[in-house]
Amino acid sequence: MNPSIKFTIMKKFIWLLLPLSIGLGFMLKPNYNVTGFVFDEKGNAVPYATISIKYTKVGVSAGADGAYKINVSNNNSILVFAAVRYQSTEIKVNGRTVVNVVLKTAASNVKDVVISNPHSNKRLPYSSPMVAQSRSAAMDGYQSIHEMEYNTEGYDYIKENIFLNTANNPLSTFSIDVDAASYSNVRRIINNGQLPPAGAVRIEEMINYFSYNYPQPIGEDPFSFTTEISSSPWNRDHKLVMIGMQGKKIPVTNLPAANLVFLIDVSGSMESANKLPLVKASLKMVIDQMREHDKVSIVVYAGAAGLVLSPTSGAHKQVIKDALERLSAGGSTAGGEGIELAYKTARTHFSKNGNNRVILCTDGDFNTGASSDDEMERLIEKERESGIFLTVLGYGMGNYKDNKMQKLADKGNGNHAYIDGMAEAKKVLMEEFGGTLFTIAKDVKLQVEFNPAKVQAYRLVGYENRMLEKEDFNNDKKDAGDLGSGHSVTAIYEIIPTLVKSNFIKEVDGLKYQANTGIGVSTNFKDEVMTIKFRYKAPNKDESKLIIHAVKDQHILLEKTSTNFRFATAVAQFGMLLRDSEFKGSSNYASVLSMAKQALGNDKEGYRTEFLQLVEKAQQLLAKK
Repeated sequence: MNPSIKFTIMKKFIWLLLPLSIGLGFMLKPNYNVTGFVFDEKGNAVPYATISIKYTKVGVSAGADGAYKINVSNNNSILVFAAVRYQSTEIKVNGRTVVNVVLKTAASNVKDVVISNPHSNKRLPYSSPMVAQSRSAAMDGYQSIHEMEYNTEGYDYIKENIFLNTANNPLSTFSIDVDAASYSNVRRIINNGQLPPAGAVRIEEMINYFSYNYPQPIGEDPFSFTTEISSSPWNRDHKLVMIGMQGKKIPVTNLPAANLVFLIDVSGSMESANKLPLVKASLKMVIDQMREHDKVSIVVYAGAAGLVLSPTSGAHKQVIKDALERLSAGGSTAGGEGIELAYKTARTHFSKNGNNRVILCTDGDFNTGASSDDEMERLIEKERESGIFLTVLGYGMGNYKDNKMQKLADKGNGNHAYIDGMAEAKKVLMEEFGGTLFTIAKDVKLQVEFNPAKVQAYRLVGYENRMLEKEDFNNDKKDAGDLGSGHSVTAIYEIIPTLVKSNFIKEVDGLKYQANTGIGVSTNFKDEVMTIKFRYKAPNKDESKLIIHAVKDQHILLEKTSTNFRFATAVAQFGMLLRDSEFKGSSNYASVLSMAKQALGNDKEGYRTEFLQLVEKAQQLLAKK
C-alpha cells in the first residue's frame, strides 16, 4: 500500500478513536462516589448494612433507610455488601455511580459470647454482628469493616432486686448512679438486629440516660430532690415511688480550671473505624471547649504506655488535635501500665481547687500486665485517693468489655458512657460536658426507711450493682457515686401497700429476742410512706453532709402524674421486658409505647422520640424469635 495512503488511513482511525478515548478518560475518573440502597427480598430497606471495597480496608455503613455512599478509586472496584442474617453479595461497579442491591436471607448466624456469671460457667447465645455497625456511627458516616470471628463481649450476671419485707428489712441503702452506658449499648445491639443479653440491661442506667424536668436547687446544697407516688402500671395493686435528684448546672465558663489526661488505648483491637478514629473525633469536641487556663495531656498504651503530649494549654487547640491525629493502633494492651502513667501525669500537674480527671478511652480489652478485674479495681481504688476523678468512655463492638468498664468507673470516683457514634459523642461530651467532666458532689448515698404502717414490702428497680449495706451509709470511707454539673438522677421503688396480698412477699418467722415491728405498730407518722436520707461530700472534702426528707402518702392518679414519672416508668418497663424480669407483671411493648408517647414533654434533642423507635424495633425482633 502506498505509504501516504496508509498514513492517511491511520490518521483517520486515530481521529475516530479520540472521542472514545476522551470518554473513557472521564469514565475512569478517580475518587468518585457510588450511592444506592440495600434492600431485602421483600423490598424492605436493610438498615446499617456494611459496604466495603474488596481487597481494601475502605468501608461504610448504610443508614436506617438502607441508603449508603462510598468513595471508590476506579470503576473496576468490587463492592461487598453484608448485613446480619443476610448472605453477603459482591458487585462490580463497572463505572456506575448508582448501585442498588438486594440481599438474600441467610441461615442463622449465631455465635457465643461469654457472659461473666459468678453462678454459672455456661456460654449464653448471642448473635455476632459480623460486619455490622451501630446506628449513630452509620448515620454519622463512620466506617466499619473489621470482621469478628467470634463475639467476645463481656457482661456481668445481674441478680435482680427482690421484694423485701418491711418488718424485717425497713432500710434500703444504695449509691447513686448517673452512668448511661447501658442504654446506648443496648440501642446499638437492637439497631444491629438483635435483642441484648440480660447482663447488658442495667435499668437504672437506661432511666438515667434521659434528662428530666426537675427544679434547679435553690439552697446551699448542690442538688434538689423531687418525689412522686402513683400506681404501678404493670401491677395496679402496687405503687411506685419516684425519687428525682437534680444537680446544679454550672455554666462552662464558670467551671474551675481543668487538668485533663486523655488515656487512649491504641492497641490492635482499637483499629476499627468505630474505635480509635471515633475516639479522636470525640475528644476533639472536648478540646474545642477548652479554655486558656485548662491543660490537656495525652497518654497512650498498647504493648507499653507512653506520654505523647505533655500538659498543653487549651489555647493551643490545634497542637492537641495534631497529637491526636498522629496516633495509630497496633500491639497488645497494657491497660494497667497506662492507668498508672495517666494518674502519675495528673498528679504531677495537679490543679488545686481545679478539675483533675483522667479520661480513659478503650474497648476494655486489657491483656497485658495488670488486667484481671481484681488487679484493675485495686489499682483504680488506690489512685482515686489522690483526688483525681475518672471518666471511662467505651467504644467498639464484638470484643467490648462492658463488665470491666463498669467496674473501673465505679471504683474510680467516675462515670461511664458508651460512645456508639458521633451523635452519642456530641450528647456526652458537648451537651452534657459539665456533667460528664465536672463533679459537684461525690460519694452520694441514699438510705430509705419504709414505714411498716404503710408499706409491707418494697423493691428497688435496678441499681443491683450499687446496693450498700445499711452500715455503709454513715461510713465516710465507703465509696459511692458522684453527681456532675447539671446531671439528674432518678430512682424508682415498687412498693406493696399493707393489706395487699402478694405472691412476692416471702414469710419469715418472727424474731424471739426482738420486738414485733410488723403491721399495727404504734406510730406517730401514719401519713408518711418513708423517710429518705441523703449523704454527700463536696468534691474536695472527706466529711459528708446529711439531708433528711420525709415522704407523705400523697397518691396521684397515674394519668395525672408528671411526664417525668410516666416516661421514667415506661423506660423501666422496657428494661424489665428486655430482661424478661419476673417482676414485669402485665408489662408489654404496647403499654410502654402508649405511656412514653404521652410523656415526651419538651423533647428538643429527640432522645425520647428515638426511644419510641427503639421499643418498636425490639418488639419486631421479639416477634421474629
